[in-house]
Amino acid sequence: MARAINDTEQSLKITKKKISSLSKEKQQLNSQKIAQERLLAKQLRSAYTTGQHDYLKLLLNQEQSGKIQRTITYYQYLNKARINEIEKFQATIAQLVLVTAQHQKQREQLETLKKNQQEQRNRLNNNKNNRSKTIASLGKKLLSSKQKLIKLKADEANLTAALQKLTELIRSKVDLSGLSKLKRKLAWPVKGRLLRSFGSRKQGYLKWKGVLLGAPIGRQVQTIHNGTVLFSDWLKGYGLLTVIDHGNGYMSLYAHNQTLLKSVGDQVETGEPIALVGQSGGQEQAGLYFEIRHQGKVVNPKLWCR
Repeated sequence: MARAINDTEQSLKITKKKISSLSKEKQQLNSQKIAQERLLAKQLRSAYTTGQHDYLKLLLNQEQSGKIQRTITYYQYLNKARINEIEKFQATIAQLVLVTAQHQKQREQLETLKKNQQEQRNRLNNNKNNRSKTIASLGKKLLSSKQKLIKLKADEANLTAALQKLTELIRSKVDLSGLSKLKRKLAWPVKGRLLRSFGSRKQGYLKWKGVLLGAPIGRQVQTIHNGTVLFSDWLKGYGLLTVIDHGNGYMSLYAHNQTLLKSVGDQVETGEPIALVGQSGGQEQAGLYFEIRHQGKVVNPKLWCR
């Protein structure tokens, strides 16, 4: 649903650009039409002032044949000029009618997209409300500290096993340069408040191996550097998860997303949106869990991101 809203927003931007372009073209055609109307009016006034009776009088006068021929040529020239301007005016009117129709069609499409977007947002909000109720209900049945510790250990073991498999898959890749020269030069994947720091106490003797950044649901998550998507799916304990290979043994991990925007094998550039913030994986609060690993070992993201 969130991905559908994201796609609709992109369509809205494209449609608005088309409407803006058509509006400018319509304005130009209107200005052209007014100028042509003035020119035609001037020509008609000139013809009226000259008077068609002079033309008829010359035709009936048999004594000044040379003057008659020059005058006839003059009148033919004026008539041809008026016909050319009328044809141009008709072409402008036809183009104006076409552009006006296109403009109206794009505006109708814009209204349809806005309506679809609102319906999508309403459905998404309903899903959020239902999810909040479910989480609240589950919160009443909190696990004991010992059970929590067991669950967290199992989740971390699950993540470690998955990352080990990914590491084996990318050992032969040498086309990416890694992150070794980018310390304190990278931007954080999402703008938000730091809720949990690297190395702080998590549960019992377990410590946070990454950082937890609080951010509203639906905010874009961006990759810290270019690379290849190695994993893009649900992982127990981490919800919707994306893992990106940056080369030379460096990987970044983005968890608890609401929606994943990239698939395995996709090439991504620095700052490109790869997911939307959520609270999947049993989280009570919306946010992004973020890790950086080198050769399979966790490192402090603060050493790279500023």
